[in-house]
Amino acid sequence: MTVTAPQAPTEPVAQPTRPRRGWRWWLYSTLVAAGALWLAFTVAHLVLSGRWWLWLAVDAIPPLFFLVIPVVLAVGAAPCRRSRRPVALLAAAALLLGAAQSGVNVRAWRGGDGPAPANAIRVFSWNTGYWDEGGETEALYRLLREADADVYLLQEYWYAQTPEPLDPAATRLRAEFPGFHVALVGELVTLSRFPILRQTPLVAPDMPPPAAGSTDHWLYKTLRTDLDLGDGRVLSTYNSHLPVQLSPDTGPFHPDFYRVLREQHRQREPQLRALARDVATNDNPILLAGDLNTSPAMGDLRDLPEGLRDASYAMRSLYPASWSDLPPWPRLWRLDWAFVSPGVRVHSYRFGPAGGVSDHRSQELVITPG
Repeated sequence: MTVTAPQAPTEPVAQPTRPRRGWRWWLYSTLVAAGALWLAFTVAHLVLSGRWWLWLAVDAIPPLFFLVIPVVLAVGAAPCRRSRRPVALLAAAALLLGAAQSGVNVRAWRGGDGPAPANAIRVFSWNTGYWDEGGETEALYRLLREADADVYLLQEYWYAQTPEPLDPAATRLRAEFPGFHVALVGELVTLSRFPILRQTPLVAPDMPPPAAGSTDHWLYKTLRTDLDLGDGRVLSTYNSHLPVQLSPDTGPFHPDFYRVLREQHRQREPQLRALARDVATNDNPILLAGDLNTSPAMGDLRDLPEGLRDASYAMRSLYPASWSDLPPWPRLWRLDWAFVSPGVRVHSYRFGPAGGVSDHRSQELVITPG
């Protein structure tokens, strides 16, 4: 008989345990994911802005985000050994791609085209904020007088909440600025010390039917005036106020929000095309200025007339901004612009005061047409 030795009890086989994910792992994952998402957003913005009407809602972000967010991500990841390198690479890529959309004025060091000669022209451009609606008449005219400009390009002669006066602003303007020449169409007013040889409201034949305001307010968003500077010199000024891209009265969860986006896009595109067509056939020195409702982050800047250059190289500000959604909160958006043709020298350019009248700062330039 075979005797079998007793066997020792079998030990249960230990199952491998997953390593516990601590806070460091979650921090690493969050930082890398945030860097990747911001880079993806930056790429999508470059591709879609100015090409897809729905992206107009995204265009409303402050342009400075394209600088601040990559820097914050890189700095936030620096103490974390595992994430600092991948996040730094993602942030650097996003910063390089989005730098041009940040609104930072890298040309501020240039200082313009030298000292202004005696025959230089002072230009004052301003969105007046529905003119003098709300009892702001005296403050508005005081600010205009103090500017002491040769040419005024004024936008938003328009009353949003109250009926427009029967007598247009031209009467008061002529009294306040004797000797000035006045051109007025719709919401656009141009004043000039120099004789106006020609005034032409630009026509955009492919505009949708009027939906708000008078027909002139709806159709004409750029007023061209050709000014006689003497000695055979002519300067063409384009006083422009492009339609705003969205309405602050409705949020993204309201269906009217997207209807307004699409309608505003249908207004903006024809106006940009009309402006580009007219500038392309104009051989005079050109100044285009006004409220373009376009921030440095918006792809619509690509649709502005070719051959014009942004006058901000004559600014001293590193981050020129002209508008705030809720004054006196900091102004984070530049919506007001000035562009010149190659023959126009810009000696100085700055954003001036709003005078408590408007939510836009004024634009003040000193130029010499070639």
